[in-house]
Amino acid sequence: MQYPLQLSFKLLALAPQIYVRDSSGQVRMYVKQKLMKLKEQVTVFADEKQTQPLYHIAANKVIDWSAQYNFSTPDGTQIGAVRRKGMRSLWRAHYEIVRDGHVIFNLREENPWAKVGDAIFSDIPVIGMLAGYVFHPKYLVSRPDGTPVVRASKQAALWEGKYSVDRLAELTPEEEGLSVLSLLMLLLLERRRG
Repeated sequence: MQYPLQLSFKLLALAPQIYVRDSSGQVRMYVKQKLMKLKEQVTVFADEKQTQPLYHIAANKVIDWSAQYNFSTPDGTQIGAVRRKGMRSLWRAHYEIVRDGHVIFNLREENPWAKVGDAIFSDIPVIGMLAGYVFHPKYLVSRPDGTPVVRASKQAALWEGKYSVDRLAELTPEEEGLSVLSLLMLLLLERRRG
């Protein structure tokens, strides 16, 4: 993929949709989340017409307090997962990206104060609509030793969520795929935070 990637989704849509575009503007992934599912299930497509599924993401339980979201290819091959760290995620979003039962990356919110400011500011009538221009959360994917590899930064936008994703270190294609899928899942789960 050509970085930086641009992730965008409409804030007011009933069923959240995320577009992943590379630096040339080409759609690389498209996600349309289904509503009214007890267990989270998401299909990632190669195009907006939803003709070519790339990945399936499925939660391992109904309540997402400490749920794990498993990634698989269309033929059912498991390629990894992202799991939410329940208590640790109360103050700062914290996830672990795992493959074959081993943690290969940590995914954390860099500044939890951006989330607090966004929550307070967005509750102010009329002025709160501009919260998307003021507070910009950032999420960092890092190796277990702390080496940063990918960063997603919220961009200013009024009626949609926009994130720029930058690669900070070399990744294998499998690691790159797991990182992007984990960020997609994080944004679907944390979208109310800014």
